[in-house]
Amino acid sequence: MATAKSVLNDSKQIERAVGLIQLGARLQVLESETDLSYERLLRLYKEVAGRSPSKGQLPFSTEWFLTWQPNIHASLFQNIYEYLTKVSAMEDIDAIMAAYRLYSEQITACALEPLLSVTRAWRLVKFIDNNMLSMTKCCKCGGHFVSEPYETSRHFECGLCNPPARAGKGGTSSGILLH
Repeated sequence: MATAKSVLNDSKQIERAVGLIQLGARLQVLESETDLSYERLLRLYKEVAGRSPSKGQLPFSTEWFLTWQPNIHASLFQNIYEYLTKVSAMEDIDAIMAAYRLYSEQITACALEPLLSVTRAWRLVKFIDNNMLSMTKCCKCGGHFVSEPYETSRHFECGLCNPPARAGKGGTSSGILLH
């Protein structure tokens, strides 16, 4: 993303970083998606969030996205993201941010807590871009869901059409209830 040094580009980079921080992105995401130096991002993070950024590795397993409730949340986000990238000329990170905001609004409107963080959403897009995960059409409902790469849609059933045996038996704190 190296471009000529300009006040406008600098402003855009800062605005993008602030937006990511406000959504709760980890510092590694900001480093990857902006041209700003680590030191500058660190100062900006502390100023915007009022605290130091979380430390540690980013989540790297594809398995989390394939478990029942996270899969439903990840699939909702990914469908929104793919729609936005088809109908707009947004840069990928801006589409991720917009899709994450829409995902959060939809989940909150259903009186649920988002299971997907913006950092996980960003990682999901990277996994799909690198063919580590894909989207597969459910043979029953026709919806598109995050799945293993090369999953055949002829027999693929999503977690909504074919929930696990214990789905919805526990508390309501972390996901979608089936009625």
